[in-house]
Amino acid sequence: MAENKVLSELNQFKEFKKNFKFEQMPLEEINGELFCADRPIYDSAGELIGECDRWINVAIKIKSPLSRILSNLFPYTFEFRGFQLQSIEGFFQGVKFKNPDTQKYVFAYSGINAYFMKGASDYRWQDEGNIYWQGSPIKRDSAEYEDIVDELYISAAQNPLFRQALKNVDRPLIHSIGQTDKNITLFTRYEYEREVNCLSAFLKTVDK
Repeated sequence: MAENKVLSELNQFKEFKKNFKFEQMPLEEINGELFCADRPIYDSAGELIGECDRWINVAIKIKSPLSRILSNLFPYTFEFRGFQLQSIEGFFQGVKFKNPDTQKYVFAYSGINAYFMKGASDYRWQDEGNIYWQGSPIKRDSAEYEDIVDELYISAAQNPLFRQALKNVDRPLIHSIGQTDKNITLFTRYEYEREVNCLSAFLKTVDK
């Protein structure tokens, strides 16, 4: 039953995403300070700002509740393709391992612990441009990879806390510290922002 709901919502989400008009909010450096939509990214103490009237900045280290709990590093338990994941980050680190059994171990870690699991990998995905799902390679820059990420987020959205947090969003989500180069990260700032902003809008339509 749960699997059927995921597949149904995934198909709906993919259609919704085709028509979702996403425009990334650019970061600008002015006089040595970083801004987004004319609002500073850092406060006077050099700490990331979580929220302002124009955006919500997502990062696990930010004290603002929505900023923190919408991070891929935040611990959410959910089922994905028959595996019990402890955070979204567990997926992004797990697919850096070629061995299916080792991958399962990584999926059991959450948050920052999952992030550091990359230090145990004997495979550098950037060299081949492939990630691995249960022993099968997937090109990082491919429609197949985007499909599996969509399924990941729809699966995570079955966790009621993550789902409600996304529906509570009332401003554009940004991830100011995200990487921008697909060749060095499995999820760029643009990809993350597009995914979560689209998912937030989608859930508000299906959960009316």
